[in-house]
Amino acid sequence: MTIQSALVLAAGLGTRMRPITETIPKPLVSVAGRPLIDYGLTALAQAGVRNIVVNVHYLADQLESWLRDSPHTAVISDEREMLLDSGGGLVRALPKLGSNPFVVLNADTFWIEDDTVETTNISRLITAFDREKMDILLMTARPDQATGFDGAGDFAADSNGRLDRYHGGAVPLIYAGVLVINPTVLVGDFPEKFSLNQCFDRAIAAGRLYGMPMKGHWLTVGTPQAISQVEAAISAFKSQLAE
Repeated sequence: MTIQSALVLAAGLGTRMRPITETIPKPLVSVAGRPLIDYGLTALAQAGVRNIVVNVHYLADQLESWLRDSPHTAVISDEREMLLDSGGGLVRALPKLGSNPFVVLNADTFWIEDDTVETTNISRLITAFDREKMDILLMTARPDQATGFDGAGDFAADSNGRLDRYHGGAVPLIYAGVLVINPTVLVGDFPEKFSLNQCFDRAIAAGRLYGMPMKGHWLTVGTPQAISQVEAAISAFKSQLAE
């Protein structure tokens, strides 16, 4: 299917990135010479997604200023009065996103892939989304194709790609920070402020949460000390592609 809209989640406080984030919002933290949010916005543009909404809360003026001066075109979903968490942020932005399935992308995690490949990860995710059997389709990464992740794993997949929470015993999968969601999932008795994890759990219970394995290398910058580690991984991946 064709998806034209995306929400970039950029409203978080970035507390683990202090002291850097005492003066700038985490999406503007520079990694390998680019703000974190630039990686995601570029990936969306490469996939042909044109209606971009960015939610803002912490140091929102800085994000808005950067977006105005950047080559990216985005509409702001304003959460200055109250941070609504990932799920509440989606509900707030729905009038700007439309009634069709859309992409959701975390502004502070990203991935690197082979730029010579015609079909990018987000394009593959959009193509793979099947609204007849899926409520949410997550992009997933294996621990061996990730840098900066220190958890046990988020999900496990069956042979058809259907996801459940990871409880050990299976191959652990990481939620790689980008998904496609049918907005009908967001209709119901949710509080004003809630996490997308509630939607994940409801989709699991209905057998409608799926995963798509990504290609390339996934990166997350959780602390200031992780920046150099992630930059080294980017350099190594690019060197490997050049061989």
